[in-house]
Amino acid sequence: MAAYEEQEYNKPFSLQVWAKMLPFFKPYKNYFMITLGLNILLAAVDVSVPLFQSAAINQFITKHSLEGLFPFTLLYVAVIGAQTLLVYFSVHAATVIDMNVGKDLKWAQFQHLQTLSFSYFNTTPVGYIHARVMSDTLRIASMTAWGIVDMFWAWIYVVSVFAIMFFLNSKLALIIVLIVPCIAVLTVYFQNKILHWNRKVRKINSQITSLYNEGITGVKTSKSMVIEKDNEREFYQKTAQMHQAASRSAKLNAIYIPTVLFFSSSAAAIVLAKGGFMVEIGQIPLGTLSVFISYAVVIFEPVQQLARLLADLISCQANIERVTDLLEQKPNVIDRPEVISKYGDSFFPKKENWEKIKGDIEFKDVSFMYPDGKEYVLRHFNLKVPAGTNVAIVGETGAGKSTLVNLAGRFFEPTEGQILIDGVDYRERSQLWLHSQMGYVLQNPHLFSGTIRENIRYGNLNATDEEIQEAAKKVLADVVIQKLENGYDSDVGESGGRLSTGEKQLISFARAILAHPAIFVLDEATSSIDTKTEQLIQKATEELLKGHTSFVIAHRLSTIRKADFILVVKDGKIIERGTHQELLEGKGYYYHLYSKQFEEEESLKVFN
Repeated sequence: MAAYEEQEYNKPFSLQVWAKMLPFFKPYKNYFMITLGLNILLAAVDVSVPLFQSAAINQFITKHSLEGLFPFTLLYVAVIGAQTLLVYFSVHAATVIDMNVGKDLKWAQFQHLQTLSFSYFNTTPVGYIHARVMSDTLRIASMTAWGIVDMFWAWIYVVSVFAIMFFLNSKLALIIVLIVPCIAVLTVYFQNKILHWNRKVRKINSQITSLYNEGITGVKTSKSMVIEKDNEREFYQKTAQMHQAASRSAKLNAIYIPTVLFFSSSAAAIVLAKGGFMVEIGQIPLGTLSVFISYAVVIFEPVQQLARLLADLISCQANIERVTDLLEQKPNVIDRPEVISKYGDSFFPKKENWEKIKGDIEFKDVSFMYPDGKEYVLRHFNLKVPAGTNVAIVGETGAGKSTLVNLAGRFFEPTEGQILIDGVDYRERSQLWLHSQMGYVLQNPHLFSGTIRENIRYGNLNATDEEIQEAAKKVLADVVIQKLENGYDSDVGESGGRLSTGEKQLISFARAILAHPAIFVLDEATSSIDTKTEQLIQKATEELLKGHTSFVIAHRLSTIRKADFILVVKDGKIIERGTHQELLEGKGYYYHLYSKQFEEEESLKVFN
């Protein structure tokens, strides 16, 4: 499995990148304001707690008096109660932000994925898309809900503590202030190093997700080709790389944390020594020293937190860039605004305005170059396909047989020229209008998890059980379905894994028939089917394709002898066209293909 090279995301911090998230944050601005407000109050309460300690020492311990203890206790309990409530409501508001921003981002990405062209999915591994929708989204939502708010709290807390310390005693405050730059420098240095390795871990994790997905979905291929050891070696190499990167990050943390603790403990020790002397000579009360000791112990944690969260904030930008890259992907084919206004889009179709398709298709002076290509694969191509015509497209593997079908189905659009459906340029109508009238049966059909009945019903979600069974009978799929233990209620497994290729193709065919399409596309639909199943489907297709415009991309040339005309493709270009008999009589490229395949099939019959 070849590794997919992911784009590097290590740009400096940019507000413009974060601004792209504002549409997802805006609906929850009230929760943001509530959370920030609560954290201001929470920071104030957190700062005040050591002051109660100071007051208790000065008022009760040093004076050996209990006078005023009860109201003091009530006030202290009230402050602790307020602290508890502030934490509760702050966590609740942050959780709302986290859950909803994550939900909205996932929904936006999934919805956008539905609009992208096939080319995007052909070039982007599923594992990487999954990482965008799940891991990156989770981190953005978490950083937004918790990280930014925690930074706000830490900043207010640190500033407030220093203000109080300087107010109480500038000499002791200066000792702690002098230690802070050391902690800050250490934090910035180590966090940059740790951030580098954490980015590497996330990148490798994305690759592992992709390998894991391919390893499971491609398990049949792996076992049939006996490449389990190769897959294991590649997976082991990636996990080893991730382990190495994670270990480097852990080692840096193992150095960083004790170093910071050393400096913070040193500051507390110096404050204790200096402050103790000042208490002894009467410069400060004992309670004030206790406040400084408390602040000296805890002040460095929010300082570290600020530096760490700032690094996380910068790192999270890479997650935003990955998500926005997906959301900003443009499909190759886009309906014009006036077309959408009339016909609707994939999510809000205006079916009442859809014209009925007869099936006349015309390629009018069409030239075509793939978006990432450098050469035209079609030049000034003309072809008329009257409604009800059966067109076969043949050629060797990789010759470009699917190009015409992709153009006819508007999965790509002509670089030059027009394609007319019923005499109208299909760009004047919506993609959904056309796609809803096309029935596809692919070489490797995809079935969704669920029952056979549910999979056939995807052709028409409003179909009754009787209509589903009738569609299956038309393509003789019922012959196979009846042999299964639970019939139409048999579970097909993930991607139809419990069924053979032939069984999946028959169900896919029934699904296409149920949609009552005007145009059929059979993409080498019988190339992987056993002879008995092929005979079943051939009997059905001869009847079903009558009266329907159809494109049959054929691997077995013997299956398309009755086509109205055949297009022969080589190196991405149509080199011959005509009926089966005309092409044989011409003794050109088709003649040699047919003769070669005929000889191979006869040899197999003799061998068997």
